[in-house]
Amino acid sequence: MTASTLEMALTYEHARIRELAEPAHHPDAAHPEHRHQTDRFYAIAAQHLAAAEDVLLPHVRRLPDGDELVTRYVGNAKELERSLRFLKGRQYGDSRFVDLQHDDLWRQIDRLLDEHETMETTYGRRISEQLDGPDVNRLTENLLEAEEIAPTRAHPYSPHTGSAGRLAHRMWRMADAAWDSAEGRVVPTKYHAHPKRDSALSHYLYGTPMPHEEEQQ
Repeated sequence: MTASTLEMALTYEHARIRELAEPAHHPDAAHPEHRHQTDRFYAIAAQHLAAAEDVLLPHVRRLPDGDELVTRYVGNAKELERSLRFLKGRQYGDSRFVDLQHDDLWRQIDRLLDEHETMETTYGRRISEQLDGPDVNRLTENLLEAEEIAPTRAHPYSPHTGSAGRLAHRMWRMADAAWDSAEGRVVPTKYHAHPKRDSALSHYLYGTPMPHEEEQQ
């Protein structure tokens, strides 16, 4: 059975987060000249979690066991967000987190990412089975666009779902942007290329030619 655009997009997002996490695993990542590597991983992971909560979870809740699935997802997300905050605090010398062991912290993060990926893969497949193709494509596009405007920091103690969660995410996005600028923190100005026009993933999902292919025609 062919994977839906949503399933392919989630697979792409998971791989991208893992790619960014790889250099952040290195013990030297805490050095000031390498902090940007962890900053990028942290920002992208936080944006993905918030966007998925805003866009995917309303559809998950409509599944037969949706409430249980949402509760499980949010529990994992909160724990992962706490671990991301520990990682950032340790990297920037926060006295509350400097005693945390680098390898122990990353084992925790990797375990939570494994759980997160497994859940999203399952949820994406089940949602895709419930929706028509055009609706799945719109949902995929909404997810990609939501990531562009999601908070760049983890906020595990804020609301995660429903209207309160969406409002919290919008408020935190503005606050995070201000703090990122004040701290000179290196975060992506765009999550990825524009999902409608520039993204290689988008061209692959929708079957449109890549720019270099158009030039060759």
